[in-house]
Amino acid sequence: MARQDPGEARATPARRDFLRELGVRPIINGAGTYTMMTASLLSPEVVEAMAAMAGRFVRLEDLQEAVGRRIAALLRCEAAMVTSGAFAALTLGTAACITGTNPEFIRRLPDTDGMKNEVLIQKSHRFPYDRAVRNCGVRLIEVETALDLDRAVHERTAMMLFLNKNEPHGRITAAEFVRLGKKHGVPTLNDAAADVPPVDNLFTYTQMGFDLVAFSGGKGLQGPQTAGLLLGRSDLIHAARLNTAPHSDTIGRGLKVGREETVGMLVALERYLQRDHDAEWREWERRITMIAHVAASIRGVATETFIPRIANQVPHLRICWDQHLVTVSPAEATRRLREGDPSIELVPVPYQEGCLEMAAWTLQPGEAEIVARRIHEVLTGTAPVPP
Repeated sequence: MARQDPGEARATPARRDFLRELGVRPIINGAGTYTMMTASLLSPEVVEAMAAMAGRFVRLEDLQEAVGRRIAALLRCEAAMVTSGAFAALTLGTAACITGTNPEFIRRLPDTDGMKNEVLIQKSHRFPYDRAVRNCGVRLIEVETALDLDRAVHERTAMMLFLNKNEPHGRITAAEFVRLGKKHGVPTLNDAAADVPPVDNLFTYTQMGFDLVAFSGGKGLQGPQTAGLLLGRSDLIHAARLNTAPHSDTIGRGLKVGREETVGMLVALERYLQRDHDAEWREWERRITMIAHVAASIRGVATETFIPRIANQVPHLRICWDQHLVTVSPAEATRRLREGDPSIELVPVPYQEGCLEMAAWTLQPGEAEIVARRIHEVLTGTAPVPP
């Protein structure tokens, strides 16, 4: 047996630092799972699952079907599919409601001539991402009351769209929206993209009766950023799958999900359902409380902890100050945090509110203390005195 050169045993290459190579600065994410800040971080289990799938060939439809069955069982809904994000879930869900399994209709989208091509939405639920629905060639019909909706339904109504986080701003509640959809025989789609946690939301809306529900995979679920979930009626999920890859002449052909992301999303969901959510919540509260204590020690600064009512429903901190006592503006404070070392991002809020906002659930161990120190330095020009 040939002897191994001692140098060969030391030849394991060092892990590449791609951000350093590319000249891109990493950040401390005190904002949350925003796409612009690359959402959440993958757990080792998800990374391992994706790496394992990277070395295997499979028939894509077989994998889609098997993973969909597993997710549907986990979430106690009729059917499910992994999509390329919540935006894609909205597009494919809408396409399914328009085309069903009709191959001619599927091929023709976004040409909806002769098809059901109107989607009802509350005026207060209009949002930039309804582009995902409009991409299918539909017209959005705005309503405000249940009576408006009753009058707007007709033979061209394909779907009813509900923006979950805007429920407090509308005059039709989620439960009433579902009831109206059932009354008229029109499928309802709930965009709940950023609405996990709490974990119960994964079950609430399908059990409430929404025909389709869309979730982001790369936010609270900590799956691949390029993944999402579409849950709901089995016939509509089947039609949604016919409107995307591997089917070629479809509106969703470019919304394909690779084998790695498909299985990575499944493992992320399994892991999320098994986590100790109470312990996570206590840690998020600890971080917020500690940062609030440091900020509030500055004369003229007031802090407020809050939890958004629906989307991003985790502990947040609002830091406001009297600009006669603390002369730096919120915009300047944000710039200094971003340009400092390390670079820190907080929640992007309008500066005219005169405050900074942050979330703690995307902070990594030890980062809350760094954020507290940097906020103190930016607002006062000095580091806080250790307790």
